[in-house]
Amino acid sequence: MAETLEELDDETPILGVPAGVKVYSSVFGVSPRAAGRIVASFSETERAEVNDIDEDAFRGGDVVTELRAVATVPVAEQRQSAKQLGGGTVETLAEGVADSVEPGVTYVLGPGSTVGAIKEALGFQGTTLGVDVWRDGEVLVEDAAESDILAVLGDRNVVVVSPIGGQGFVFGRGNQQLSPEVIRRCDLEVVASRRKLDTIGTLRVDTGDPTLDDDLRGWLKVRVGRHERRLVEVR
Repeated sequence: MAETLEELDDETPILGVPAGVKVYSSVFGVSPRAAGRIVASFSETERAEVNDIDEDAFRGGDVVTELRAVATVPVAEQRQSAKQLGGGTVETLAEGVADSVEPGVTYVLGPGSTVGAIKEALGFQGTTLGVDVWRDGEVLVEDAAESDILAVLGDRNVVVVSPIGGQGFVFGRGNQQLSPEVIRRCDLEVVASRRKLDTIGTLRVDTGDPTLDDDLRGWLKVRVGRHERRLVEVR
């Protein structure tokens, strides 16, 4: 990635191919296949921001993005929008999830600030961009890899995730620890603020397993408050 605005060629369009990490820029296709279709068919270009995470802030526990450049990109509906870091309070949502936890159930808690509020409601700090596993008041694993998660799953498991603001990805961006094998062994709880859902419209999945992606697509009840849920389509 170019470090300054001057290092980017203003005339040559660029397009990012998502590779499974959490993407903060609007210069990427929504999937590798979509990126290929865009490159093969686009006829117009526009300017878009290239953002990246501030690594120093992240090491201190904060997720902050920095503008690195403004680039020429293809105009396409299947280019994802920039990740939104805001989204309003999620305290009541987090309290609702914490109040509804069940004894003996293993909770696999994904990354992001919304699920981070749930971790705090459960009584621990957790990792900002990592996956933590919790059961019966105990943190079983912090910043877990796929193998760590699989090793501590029980008879009943729930994976709790929040879509990326502005993009809608539930799986496949920034949470590769939540592999198809992990997902298949868990019930799914998607949480999001109403404001975040208003900016998304639909949810997306890109687990790397086409069969699982097809199974996950359809209509899903997303928790938006202490008790409230909203029906949202997964594409």
